Formats: sequence, C-alpha cells, structure tokens
Amino acid sequence: MNVLILGSEHDAHTYKSLLMADFPEVTFFAAREEEDAGDFLEKADILLCLRCSDAFIAKAKNLKWIQCIISGTNYIEELPSFQARKEIILTSARGIHGPQLSELCIMLMIAMSRKFPQFVKNQEKRIWDRWPTRLLWNKKVGILGIGVIGEAIARKCKAFEMTVLGIDIVQRKLDCVDEFYGLDKLHDVAAMADYFVSIVPATPENEKMLNATFFARMKPTAYFLSLGRGEVVDDKALIEALKNKKIAGAALDAFWQEPLPTDSPFWGLENCIVTPHVGGMSDIYIQQSVKVFQENLRRYLKGERRNLLSWCPRT
Repeated sequence: MNVLILGSEHDAHTYKSLLMADFPEVTFFAAREEEDAGDFLEKADILLCLRCSDAFIAKAKNLKWIQCIISGTNYIEELPSFQARKEIILTSARGIHGPQLSELCIMLMIAMSRKFPQFVKNQEKRIWDRWPTRLLWNKKVGILGIGVIGEAIARKCKAFEMTVLGIDIVQRKLDCVDEFYGLDKLHDVAAMADYFVSIVPATPENEKMLNATFFARMKPTAYFLSLGRGEVVDDKALIEALKNKKIAGAALDAFWQEPLPTDSPFWGLENCIVTPHVGGMSDIYIQQSVKVFQENLRRYLKGERRNLLSWCPRT
C-alpha cells in the first residue's frame, strides 16, 4: 500500500513520521509540491492532502482514496478528474475543529462587545481612555449550524451564561442549546439575537442566505460573526448594514475571495474585525487530523470502505 502525503515540507514529513511507526507495512512518501511526487504519484493508492490540482488526480492512475486534512472537500469534489473517477473514496477531517473555532468565536464576541481593537490602537498612541463595556452574560446568541463546531460554540457560550438559540435542519436534544429552530425561523432568530454566528458550509442552497432581508431583521445593537464559509453571506448587504450602522458590528473569518482583496471595504470599516481564515488552525492541528487518518487507514487496510470516518458520499 502506497500513501502519498502532500503538504509543506514540515507538515508532510511530520505526518510521515507520525504514521510510519504504526503502519510498517505501508510505504509513505512526503512531497512539498505536486511536482515533487515524481514517479510515486502513479503508484500511489492513497493521497493525504489539503488540496490538489485536477492534473494531479488525472496522473494518479492507481489512486483509490483521498483523505483531506480539512473539513471542506468541495475544492476536491469540483475537480473534473475526481468527478470522472467514481471509484475514488473521499474523506475529510470534519469533527476536529470544535476547540479552535469555538475559542475564536468567544474571542471575537468579547473583542467586539468590549471594543478591544480600540484599546490596542489607544495603547499604540499612549492614550488613556476608558469606557463601560458590554458583557456576554445574559445575552442571546443565535448559532446557524449545530454540528460539531456549532455545539462546541454553544457549550462555551453557556459557560458565559448566555441563552443559546440553535438553527439547523436536524434538531437534536442538547443541554447547551436552550431553543432549537429550523431554517424557516432564521429571520426570527436574527431578530432575537444579540450575537449571530454563521458556521454552515457552502452549498448551492446556502449561497447568500444571509442577505439584506436577514440583516434588516437584526437588532442595531447586535453583532454578526461569519466563521463558516463566506459564500453564505451577501457581502454587499453586510457592508451596507455595517456602513449605515444597521447592526453594531461584524467579525469575519471567511470570505468569498481569499486572500481578501486589499481594496475590499471590509478592511476599512471601523465596526468590522477581519481575520484571515484562521478559525480552523491550531498549534496541534497535525496531531488532531492525523488521528482521523490513522483510524481510517486501520479500517481501510482491513478492507473497510464505506464506514470510514467523515466519509463523503459520491453523487
């Protein structure tokens, strides 16, 4: 069994060293760039990567399984060569991002409500200026998408004694969600929430679902956080809402175009915090994601195929 690991030089070799001891019967090859794979690409059975090109998959004639080290697999699923190869299994690292994204969410909520960016600017200018800050305590937070990450966010919000309003197609009984709603109540939750967090994936159905109508329902004192996918948000409507102070502010970690263009209005809005899609990153990311691949590889070597962790069904 041949496993090709594609990533930065440090990451690829770290994955390789963590895997070799547990799977001596498997041959691992680490490549920093696609061209570094050389002849190994044609005999690779399994590919461990974040993303890859269409030409890369086309050349991997023996490829049977791709393990993506992030949760979003649409970058691979949309490749023509992948779509044409129905025999290739695709799995993701979905389920590992709860700790880092939930911590980022709390940080951004506090930063906005306490105007923390202004404290930093004042420190740089040596300005002593004080003001009363808003608390998370006793506030309502709406969370769009109650999966692993949404649940982790909800639990941390409950630690701050917030009321959690969950929105999802599938409603589960969770002690960290005070009230559960379907998508048909999206705008109703927007009208109630002091903070609204979007953590849903990008799908054709979700595109621009958070639009002008949605932002018009939010309270002028409410904050919006986009931590899932940028395609869910109507940027033009959000920019207008922020410029006209229809909402108090926004914190954005995901965008339609990444890197965010330097001429994007989001950069210059005083009531907007921009982070460069770092929500899923952590200092232990390799250790988190390799556990998923290790378990999947054990199952795969035993002949299992359809019950791999975070298996992505083919359409």
